[in-house]
Amino acid sequence: MKTKSFLEAADARAIVAAAEAAALKQHWAVTIAVTDDGGHLLHLHRMDGAPPVSAHIAPGKARTAALGRRESKVYEDMVNGGRTAFLSAPGLDGLLEGGVPIMKDGQCIGAVGVSGVKSAEDSQVARAGIAALGDGFY
Repeated sequence: MKTKSFLEAADARAIVAAAEAAALKQHWAVTIAVTDDGGHLLHLHRMDGAPPVSAHIAPGKARTAALGRRESKVYEDMVNGGRTAFLSAPGLDGLLEGGVPIMKDGQCIGAVGVSGVKSAEDSQVARAGIAALGDGFY
């Protein structure tokens, strides 16, 4: 039987705190969502001034990254490249850049989704959150 790492509540809080700090440094108001490897929401933080819709978009981006085991940007690029049928993929409703999987020992253990600024900036904030977990996470 294999063993697998998983995110604890303290990990989710650390991710959100680091992501929020990165966003504040840039004066960005975003929503940060952390999910487990199945895309289930562990933590949601909507910063002051973040658009209300971002509280729906961020968890979708995280869920997509967790279930797909890859950044949500991959799916956005597919759709923008003409593969519009992918819009009907079940369970994937965050097909925009800003969802980043959390990988440990080659396994996806969760994801971070961010919404509220430009998509590349959302990804930047998500990666800053994951970096708080330390070495061995990417």
